[in-house]
Amino acid sequence: MSRSDVGIVVIVSSPFVNTINSRLLQRVAIITDDPGWHGKQLCQAFSRRGWLPVYLSLTECRMQLGDGLPVLLPGFGDRLPDAVFVRGVPGGSLEEVVFYLDILHALKHLGVPVYNDGHAIERSVDKAMTSFLLGSAGVPTPNTWVVRQRDQALAIAAQELDAGHYLISKPLFGSQGEGIRRIEKSTDLFWLTSSHGIFYLQRFVECEGTGYADLRVFVINGRAVAAMRRRGVSWLNNVARGARCEAVELDAELAGLAARAVATLAMDYAGVDIIKSADGRYCVIEVNSVPAWKGLQGVCEIDIADLLVADLLERKAGGVLA
Repeated sequence: MSRSDVGIVVIVSSPFVNTINSRLLQRVAIITDDPGWHGKQLCQAFSRRGWLPVYLSLTECRMQLGDGLPVLLPGFGDRLPDAVFVRGVPGGSLEEVVFYLDILHALKHLGVPVYNDGHAIERSVDKAMTSFLLGSAGVPTPNTWVVRQRDQALAIAAQELDAGHYLISKPLFGSQGEGIRRIEKSTDLFWLTSSHGIFYLQRFVECEGTGYADLRVFVINGRAVAAMRRRGVSWLNNVARGARCEAVELDAELAGLAARAVATLAMDYAGVDIIKSADGRYCVIEVNSVPAWKGLQGVCEIDIADLLVADLLERKAGGVLA
């Protein structure tokens, strides 16, 4: 147990939740398996508003139909949280991931505000559905192919290479650049492998200017609040892989495109990855429903965690304070 800088008790281990003092406060479950810097930022923001934040892993939750609550969260006893902030969903087998999302769906069904909810997580964690929804809504996004058969994937890749285009091969589920490869020549096709039986291929978009860069735009409640340029040491521009963050001005076109992408996927908040192509047009690459913002926070003046917490409490939890 620790104290924030404003003197509110912040619980960092669920067995300590059931104290006399905790029952006097409204409690928010921060869903994460690795609180770190982001968890601390959220804890401080919730505490400043008189809420008691509790870290909770979805791996610890269970359903129990019959007597009592149908969803049991460790440390909450016979109560449900007053709100849920989803900071991360653990990986695992298909059955495990579906169960974790079931918990989020059930909490929302029981009237608990969930931010982002299970449907938003589902739409973004599945790159095929993200691409489909963006394309169907007319949001500019790279040409994309999702197939089951390897011979189909090879034929698509060969056709793109012959036309002078590089391809990106991605796992259907993944983040921070893990498992992503660029296909530049025919010999690269020898190692082309599926992601658990599915091939996700996307045309590589060359960015304007020299080097490698893309844009991360942070959207909260339909409004783009901050943006940065990520300059990669290679064609992968992830901060986790060494990309340098630079502040950028949010022009109306960039802000509008990011907000439109997030609205298409019906998310409370998101990080939108956008490339300005060599021909000067913006293109949405990905939409992240559990985005990190440490790099962005370092180059912008607003308090992102504070904006997130304010939106959740004011819009989803009715602005109720303890």
